[in-house]
Amino acid sequence: MFAKLFHRAPQESSPRKDAPQLKDFEPHVVVHYGIPSTASILAFDPLQHLLAIGTLDGRIKLIGGDNIECLLISPNPVPLKSLEFLQNQGYLVSVSNENVVQVWDLEQRRLASNLQWGSNISAFSVVCGTNYMYLGDEYGYLSVLKFDFEEGNIQHMPYQIPAELIADEAGIPVPDQPSIVGLLAQPCSSGKRVLIAYQIGVIILWDISEDKAILVRGHNDLQLKDELTIHSTTDIRHNKVNNTLNEEQIEKEISALCWVSSDGSMLAVGYVDGDIILWNLPTAVSANNQKGNKASNNAVKLKLSSGDRRLPVIVLHWSNSPLSGSAGQLFVYGGDDIGSEEVLTILNLEFSSGLEALKCVKRLDLTLNGSYADIELVRAPESSDTTLFVLTNPGQLHVYNDECLTGLISAPDMKHAVNAVQCPVTIPTVEPYMTISKLCLVDNNDGLQRVLKEIVLAAKPQTSSPTSPGNAKWPVSGGFPSQLSSAENIGVERIYIAGYQDGYVRIWDATFPIFSLIFVLGLQVEGTEISGASESVSALDFNSTTSSLAVGNDCGLVHLFKLVGESEKLNTHLVTETKRDEINLHHGKGWHLTAVFSLIKSPVRSLQYAFSGARIIVGHECGKAAVLDVISSSVLFLTDCLVSNSSPIVSIAVKTYLQTDTDDPKQSGDTSSKDPEKEVAFILTKDAQVILVDISSGDKICCQSVSPKESTAISIYLLDEKFAVPELSERNPVNSPHGPTDAESDTTVDEVILLHSTKSLIQGRSNFIRKIDLEKQCCWATIFKRNELESGVILVYSDGVVEIRSLPDLIVLAETSIMSILRWNFKTNMEKTMSSFGNSNITMVYGCEYAVISLFTSENDFRIPEALPRLHDKVVAEAAEAALKFSLSQKNKQVAPTGILGGIIKGIKREKENENTNVEETRDVLVPKLEALFSRSPFSVADLDLDLDLGEDFDAPVKLVVEKIEVEPKSPEPPTPRQSQTKTEKSKQKEREQLFEGGSEPKTRTADEIKAKYRKTGTGDTAAVALEAKDKLLERQMKLEKLKENSEELASGSENFASLAGELVKQMENRKWWQL
Repeated sequence: MFAKLFHRAPQESSPRKDAPQLKDFEPHVVVHYGIPSTASILAFDPLQHLLAIGTLDGRIKLIGGDNIECLLISPNPVPLKSLEFLQNQGYLVSVSNENVVQVWDLEQRRLASNLQWGSNISAFSVVCGTNYMYLGDEYGYLSVLKFDFEEGNIQHMPYQIPAELIADEAGIPVPDQPSIVGLLAQPCSSGKRVLIAYQIGVIILWDISEDKAILVRGHNDLQLKDELTIHSTTDIRHNKVNNTLNEEQIEKEISALCWVSSDGSMLAVGYVDGDIILWNLPTAVSANNQKGNKASNNAVKLKLSSGDRRLPVIVLHWSNSPLSGSAGQLFVYGGDDIGSEEVLTILNLEFSSGLEALKCVKRLDLTLNGSYADIELVRAPESSDTTLFVLTNPGQLHVYNDECLTGLISAPDMKHAVNAVQCPVTIPTVEPYMTISKLCLVDNNDGLQRVLKEIVLAAKPQTSSPTSPGNAKWPVSGGFPSQLSSAENIGVERIYIAGYQDGYVRIWDATFPIFSLIFVLGLQVEGTEISGASESVSALDFNSTTSSLAVGNDCGLVHLFKLVGESEKLNTHLVTETKRDEINLHHGKGWHLTAVFSLIKSPVRSLQYAFSGARIIVGHECGKAAVLDVISSSVLFLTDCLVSNSSPIVSIAVKTYLQTDTDDPKQSGDTSSKDPEKEVAFILTKDAQVILVDISSGDKICCQSVSPKESTAISIYLLDEKFAVPELSERNPVNSPHGPTDAESDTTVDEVILLHSTKSLIQGRSNFIRKIDLEKQCCWATIFKRNELESGVILVYSDGVVEIRSLPDLIVLAETSIMSILRWNFKTNMEKTMSSFGNSNITMVYGCEYAVISLFTSENDFRIPEALPRLHDKVVAEAAEAALKFSLSQKNKQVAPTGILGGIIKGIKREKENENTNVEETRDVLVPKLEALFSRSPFSVADLDLDLDLGEDFDAPVKLVVEKIEVEPKSPEPPTPRQSQTKTEKSKQKEREQLFEGGSEPKTRTADEIKAKYRKTGTGDTAAVALEAKDKLLERQMKLEKLKENSEELASGSENFASLAGELVKQMENRKWWQL
């Protein structure tokens, strides 16, 4: 069969109601590489070394190491305004502009849960190391969300505080604009303290465990000690501020904030007027010391310019110095004069003697390569190096490490980071610019597979861990390939070939979803100057049977390559119209350049190997064609312009016929031909002329116009006899061994699909069998075969619509769009990089992005999901947890109490000691504590510990904490499934009644009502409370005595565990999954 396509004015079309439906039609993305041009936000998991990039169209790009990339697509194409990892847990949280909170399962590569919020989410923050999230909205509500791993859903926790209640507790009036613009968990507080920043300029440090405001700061409390105007490193002006005369301090909006210390004692706040104010805040040590809080009530103002009209401070990030806890770098975007150059400012600050002695050592302005999108500052747990990710538009990502930034500071004139690490590009599409590409099948030939497999294995180490010119290593190395990708019994099944504007050809192993670069071919001949060899590549074709590759360029050159398995000296032939030269070149294992043809100074537009692979047809822009002998590296013939108007050749198809099948009058009487078979080339020109040429002799058999006037032809395909039209098959039975066989040709023009009999074309008749007028302008078409009996046509229109039609009826079976699959618009010349190898897998390029899409679920050539790389490494997660436990066990050995009396004293003073020691907690310890805090309503009494406050009669008030100890807890009998279901239903009903107080909907309550219901009165008898505490201590002592006999065994077990964890950490370092 033979098919052609033509253009028309765009109109809507849809599958006919009576058309057969495709049951497994489900378009999806199989492979995706590159950063989208709409990239807008960054997130990084420092333990898993994974980078996430959110976009303005609802997509999330995940990047790991070793060419591991993944694309997640949200249901709605809306921008993302927040993106954070649940660190080391295999989940990613995003918040869209439609205020939908989404949790993505990285292991399953799917959306695990989503929650539609009822108001505008203005602030969002994940409690580090946990599955809890703080959420602030436009009405000033502070809420807590939890992602339940077992249930797989997002839960709204009972702990929720309105702005009125926080303002009342803090002793300030209710803000007129209560919108929360920032939420930061205070470091070293285990998520129990959160800093709340309101749009009007008020910041409150809120203690979740005590339900009170630890600190309130606003412009009424501002006591500026100093003002620094930092114009440059050499122009830093210190101005003393007289607070009594500083009447201009009025409420102004907060636009950015970040911690400026590892213990949460200093905060940087950016404002819309360009000011940056550093505030002193209380830490856990000074939380109960009100005098200390008042003493620390001071601030310092930073200004990047002295102008009156400055840009808002959009972003603030802090990086502590690894050498000193009182020094570091403040990264600022904004705050400079309006109209100034767009830069990222880096301030080196020191405050060894406190905030009063703050000084700026250096200022560096990092010129951005494109407009600013986002930055992410990361310090890897295993090192003290800081990594700065800078995302600019459109979709450009650069990385700066400490060495790079230090070099820039020492050379202030060099504003561009020349040695910055650019995000490694697995498949380059823009730099260099890709002009043509093709996805090709590889035969299962033992010799060919052996050579390719050896080359692939040798190429893999060279493509991993890319570096910059300054040898700075790319820090993103997360994920690991599937075990299937290293299976020895699976060879190279597909290769992806791309030609570029710089004259190079790159080839990737495309067997699995992880593509690996295996060849980079230059078209220059060593030691010989060939004019036009560096011109843009314009055509490609690959013949798997002979392991041959043909490359044509815009200068008319045709390069022929052959894959060889041994290093040897072979001849390269340089062939022109007038002469033929030979060059002896030494080639290693890989592609050997066998010949270079320079016949016509006109761009090559089409290349097509004959079935045998011994000949190749070349179509030029000028309308001329040439047939080359691959084996002898010679020109068989060169035609004049095939049509009178020199229309470019756009597509070529080849078919082999028996001499009797053609019914060619010129040869019907000739039976002396040495070759009983004849190969005929069907050549399609841009003006929809089909020319049939005998490849052996170069004779033109016929020329027919197959489309309306002023149409643009796209492609021509030959269909097997199995898919011929029934009535045609009856007239020309294919079962007869000597009877004339026939096929059909499918010609695609931009407005029409035409189905012709090839035999009728050979005989000079242009009558079509089928003609379908298209309702839109078609830009690309291909034929696909699903099995021996099913085939169809895939059409891609100029508006991005993808249409599936049946063969030979050409009925519309299904329809989708590139926008719905990839969120791409169809661009001009996009069809040049689209390809398919005869099934429903289609490759395409859009800007910096490359993708392979599959239209049917039954087509699984890439072995999904078995061959997909793993994004979450459980071995790394377990090793990180073991390392943290080992570190904590070493600290606990230094402060472990001995004896029963020591245990009692330690229990009494535990909270006071914790105030003086910043001890981290593992997730299995921290999460239950937060669960208890967030599962209650604000100001409610948690049935946890006994708090004893002895009042002001004592010189040093001590908080008494008595812990409950279970010596031998009884394990209850497991309930039956029916009992469990009944218990769950009752529990849910009880929780709902408690939450809504017997009603079906939540009730609005005032601050006084909430306090009256939940707050403790604190009016009990002090002596009675002390007596009760004494009884509990005696009971505790008895239980500790029973546990004493097991203490040595437990201590020994913990030491063994710590030793084992340490060995595990050492063994897991720098190891991949195949080394386990």
